[in-house]
Amino acid sequence: MQHAEPTETSLIQAAREARARAYAPYSQFAMGAAVRLEDGAVYQGAVVENVSLGLAMCAERAALFASVCGGPARPTTLVLAAPRTDGRLTYPCGACLQVALELGGPSLRIVVVDADADAGTDDAAATATTVEALLPRGPRKS
Repeated sequence: MQHAEPTETSLIQAAREARARAYAPYSQFAMGAAVRLEDGAVYQGAVVENVSLGLAMCAERAALFASVCGGPARPTTLVLAAPRTDGRLTYPCGACLQVALELGGPSLRIVVVDADADAGTDDAAATATTVEALLPRGPRKS
């Protein structure tokens, strides 16, 4: 695992802003995400829950799906801002990682941020890795 880069500060802020717009009336587990494309464009996403659980959408997929409308540029960095889970940073679920692999490829940088801490001052508040490291044998398009 690596630390978040100083150049990712604005992307982390975008993910935190998206989190403020999350719709999580059932779990109260608000999550926000932001994705940066090769061309520098940034897209945000927030978790959207539904009483029918299967219709809910994670923040990461919402941001990745929104980025598709930006054109052919590929995602380079995905930030997830979420509360900790059992005291640990929260990482994207398997479905979100599979979509990240499809749209961004194995080298897509994943940054996870403790939404309730100051990532600029707490080394444990943010960390970075890649889709490849989190989903080493995920199904890939040919």
